[in-house]
Order: sequence, then C-alpha cells, then structure tokens
Amino acid sequence: MSDDNLPLAGIQVVELSHMVMGPSIGLILADLGADVIKVEPPGGDKTRRLRGSGAGYFTMYNRNKRSICVDVKSAEGLEIVRTMAGKADVLVENFRCGTMDRLGLSYDAMSADNARLVYCSARGFLSGPYAHRTALDEVAQMMGGLAYMTGPPGRPLRAGASVIDVTGGMFGVIAVLAALQQRERTGRGQHVTSALFETTAFLVGQHMAQLAVTGEPARPMPVRISAWAIYDIFDAADGEQVFVAVVSDGQWPKFCNAFGLEDLAADDGLAENAARVAARERILPRVREVFAGLTQAELMSRLEAVGLPYAPVARPEDLFEDPHLSESGGLVDVTVPEGDATRLPALPLEMGQGRPGVRRDVPTVGAHTDAVLAELGYDAARIAALREAGVTG
Repeated sequence: MSDDNLPLAGIQVVELSHMVMGPSIGLILADLGADVIKVEPPGGDKTRRLRGSGAGYFTMYNRNKRSICVDVKSAEGLEIVRTMAGKADVLVENFRCGTMDRLGLSYDAMSADNARLVYCSARGFLSGPYAHRTALDEVAQMMGGLAYMTGPPGRPLRAGASVIDVTGGMFGVIAVLAALQQRERTGRGQHVTSALFETTAFLVGQHMAQLAVTGEPARPMPVRISAWAIYDIFDAADGEQVFVAVVSDGQWPKFCNAFGLEDLAADDGLAENAARVAARERILPRVREVFAGLTQAELMSRLEAVGLPYAPVARPEDLFEDPHLSESGGLVDVTVPEGDATRLPALPLEMGQGRPGVRRDVPTVGAHTDAVLAELGYDAARIAALREAGVTG
C-alpha cells in the first residue's frame, strides 16, 4: 500500500512519549500513514536501553516514525517543540501528570498557537481522586481486577504481555481519530485522554456484569466454572498441548464421532450444553484418555477436519515461523538496535487491498533531526549551532 493511499496520509503527529502506551499510539497512527515525529531527549529515549522483559519495547513500537533529539528543558528546545506542535495535527504525550504543564507544553499552551491541534495524553488514570498517581501496566492490572482473574486463587498474575499499555494506547487512537473527525465539523481540536486503570476496568466489565446477572462474583480463570463441557487444554502423546473447544450442541456429535466416543454422542442426556457442563467430571477423563494417545499433529488434524475450534499452545518465538503470519503479511521486516534483521507483527487489520507495512525502519537516535528542523525553516548554520550547543542531537 503506497504512502498516499494510507488512510492517515497527510496527518502530522508529534510524539513525546516513552515505554509502551504512548509509543503504541504513535505506532498505530504511523502504520496507518501519519507522519509521526518522535521527540527524544539527547542521547535517545531510555526505553532503547531497557533489558530483560523490556528489551523489545522500542523495536516493537517505534517503526514508521522519524526521530528527532531535542532537549526540551532548554529554551531553544522548547521553541522547537512548540514550533512543531504549531504545525501538527496531533500531539501525543505520556508523561507523569503535570510534567507537560511545568514544561510549558500543556494543551492550553499548545492550542493557543494551534487551535486545530488534537492533544492526546496517555495516563495512568482519568480525572478523579487517583489522577495524581503514577501507574504502570502491572499496577493497573492489579488494582483493576485483571491480575486477580488471571492467576489462580491467592496468586494474582499479570497477563503475559503489556495488554493494558497496548489496549490503552488503542483507546487513545480511537479518541484521536474521533477528535480528528469532529475537527472536520468544528474546525477545532481538543484534548483527549486514555488511561490504564479505566482500560482495565473496561476489560473486566464482563466479570462485573456476571455478578450483576448471577449474583455470584466471577472466579479467577484457572478455577472458573466453564460455560462449556469441552473448553480446556489437553496433553498430547508427544508432550505438546492443544486447546480444544466444543461450544455448540451441533458440534458435540461431530466431536464424539471423530474421536471414537460414539457412546457419548448417543447419550440423549448429553445432547444439550447445560447437561454436558454438569457432567464434566464424567466426560473429561474419557476425552483426556483419548487425546493422550494422539500426537499434537494427529489431534489437530482431526479437529481441523471436523471444523472445531482448537489451538496449539504456542510460545511467542513460535510465531516467527507461523505459516499463516508469514504468508499473509502478518510479519513485517524491521531492524533491531544491534543491526540484525527480524520480523515483528504488523497491525492486526486489513484495509482495502492490503495490510499496512513498514515505510520507515525503526529509527536510530536523532536520525531525522536535521531534516525535521529544515522543514521547520531552520537554516544549516542554525541547525549546526543547535547541535553544537547540545540542544539537539
């Protein structure tokens, strides 16, 4: 898909963010065609240097962006950012509450220069008693009930990816797109905010509704009462695992006949889902015994032939070789900080005739500083002087 055909072509975004939530907003906007200029401090975003579970953050969430290094604590650096924001359609920031105000980069200050600016803040909390608190993905998962629902009783467990950072970023993008659409009618931008805690509350809303409907609080996922008799992870003969689901009365006899359980299919007392759920302690041992005699490949082959929901229990590293992702454009080529090539997930959507891909590789520190300054009207001598003074890099 060419740049001009991307849906956000012509939209310019200034991104002042780090870690995951803010950069994920910029990533989605960039992948959809916006010109996202990432403002980094001299020396580069510290996220670039994270190790352990954070080592992949920068590479994953910063493709298709341009990088400019600016010292926003200097008067000249602030002038550069204000000039950029004055020409931009969107500004994204995810600093601690009050930081942008202290820098003189608040929405009120920026919108005074550019009334059409959509200013997106990614926060820990929306307005309210918690607004001043600092939050992280894991903080939100703990206090929002998601960690309680994920781990076994007494052992709250955060989800195995930055799901709240990324989902919170997605809500931020939704707000930005809605504000851009409203701007078409009003001519004015606005301040929009998405937040980690409220995102978590939205995600666990189904469990809150469960209490309202049934009068019983939701139990953690590892000990939940399943809505279906077959909705579990099963061990195969080769030590691998497969998740299998039978979620309709029509699927039940097909499942039984595929695995030599015709007696269960013929049992009229098991014809309806509610009865099968009540008989799980009778059904599951039979199923586990059958599955334990089949390899993962054999088990999945039979399930595929019947058309039942199933999934191998995969690891993240397995996705590099996933045939569906590989053949459908689900992985895009980028370069990791050490210079090696890899492939990472594309946006999980299709638009028109293709999927958004990579137009710009993950930027090196300040790779586009001079070009962006030139676009703002700075001449070569001024650009060199700013670099010499340490204002840019």
